[in-house]
Amino acid sequence: MNPGTDKKKTPPLAGRLVHIIGSGDLQNMLLAGFLERETGAKCICDDRNSPATAKQAEKGQPVLFLLDCLGQDLAGCIDHLRREEDPPGPSRLVALFNVRPGIGIEEQALREGVRGFFYEKDPPERLVKGVGAIFAGELWVSREIMTRCLLEGGPRGRAHVGDLQVLTPREIEILSLIAIGAGNEEIGNKLCISTNTVKTHVYNIFHKIKVPNRLQAALWAAKHL
Repeated sequence: MNPGTDKKKTPPLAGRLVHIIGSGDLQNMLLAGFLERETGAKCICDDRNSPATAKQAEKGQPVLFLLDCLGQDLAGCIDHLRREEDPPGPSRLVALFNVRPGIGIEEQALREGVRGFFYEKDPPERLVKGVGAIFAGELWVSREIMTRCLLEGGPRGRAHVGDLQVLTPREIEILSLIAIGAGNEEIGNKLCISTNTVKTHVYNIFHKIKVPNRLQAALWAAKHL
């Protein structure tokens, strides 16, 4: 028997922190336990920021905040989001769960900095996959919603030559894929390059066009490409 065959693999999100914000009921406590088992991330179920959250954020480690929208309409979800003390950002990732389909929350929430949406009937496996994608720097939102968000964001402007000259042809190609909601792994597979190479290109694109995230990059692409 190979002595290394029975070693357990390191959980994919070991060392990460997920903060579930809601009513603190049994459902959310069960969700916290499930995510911990499946991903290895530490999950806190509460309705307030904790010392552990602040400590990890100070180290530059991103924290994912899952906001419970159970039973809330569009206004309630947005109000819930805006009640948080700190806005979403690179170290404070925010996603909404228990979202009721059809209430039209997505476009406005994306503009508030939300990274993803999990709906009332989503299976548990989808939540696990989505949490991993968000920590990997991707948006967890359907292409249909992303496309609608881009189309309703205003009329497309005519591209300025100077705007596009800052990007290489490969970066323009990757930015076009970001604009339709493609994740890093999907972009890598399509262009036959590694995920790490994609991440480097994405970082350079964000720096060149002066945007902080994929949503703003997609909005930039809708205006200039």
